[in-house]
Amino acid sequence: MDPAMIIGLALAFGSLLAMIFLEGASVTSLLIPAPMILVFGATIAVAIASSTIRDSILAVKALPHAFRGKLPSNDALIEQLVHLAEVARREGLLALEREAESVDDPFLKRALQQIADGTDAEELRDSLEDELDTRDRKNRTAAKFFSVMGGYAPTIGIIGTVVSLTHVLEYLESPETLGPAIATAFVATLWGLLSANFIWLPIGTRLSRLADLELDQLSLVLEGVMAVQAGAQPRLLGEKLRAMAPERSSAAPAKQSSLQEAA
Repeated sequence: MDPAMIIGLALAFGSLLAMIFLEGASVTSLLIPAPMILVFGATIAVAIASSTIRDSILAVKALPHAFRGKLPSNDALIEQLVHLAEVARREGLLALEREAESVDDPFLKRALQQIADGTDAEELRDSLEDELDTRDRKNRTAAKFFSVMGGYAPTIGIIGTVVSLTHVLEYLESPETLGPAIATAFVATLWGLLSANFIWLPIGTRLSRLADLELDQLSLVLEGVMAVQAGAQPRLLGEKLRAMAPERSSAAPAKQSSLQEAA
């Protein structure tokens, strides 16, 4: 689990609370139900209206992933592909069907089964690229939904403020209540900006970043299984995949290289 989302939101709202207390204000003055219902309810509603029900359900299902953000390690993935290359060279491509049973990733599992079934290399690449593109578009749809919400929220907050101010102007004959009423009216604008920049846009950007990482890893798997099918030498395959990895978390190759230089 990558806690960046939780840490970031906690720090953001913590900074807001710190400002409120340092200014001597009250948190309860911001927790007014009417503007909050308008901003959150209308933002969700117009986001649904601007997409499809299927997209909305997809976005809700993707929400836990934004907070967990769990992706397999590139190093573990490369080691797995190198092991599969060793098995294929030692026992033949049919042995990959047995190896597929212990694979958790559906993308890699289907690729190994297709190799074991004797799928042509060009046909295999086309099939995997189509599946990769489908998964990426699905991830981007969820990310875009929350980014769209981040675009609508500030404007909806302004609408709430205008509605409240229209109501406030009806009581100009009561100056003692005019100030607090105007302050309350601007709470809608606050929640519009707050929800957009503290919630919706971070979630959309986070899902988009996770989609980038997943696309990189699926591309790594695609090139790996194609090399396995072609009978690539395991050690060379490992070096090629490590060079392709967008984020190298393994220190082993670097450490080994430094030891060789010292020798």
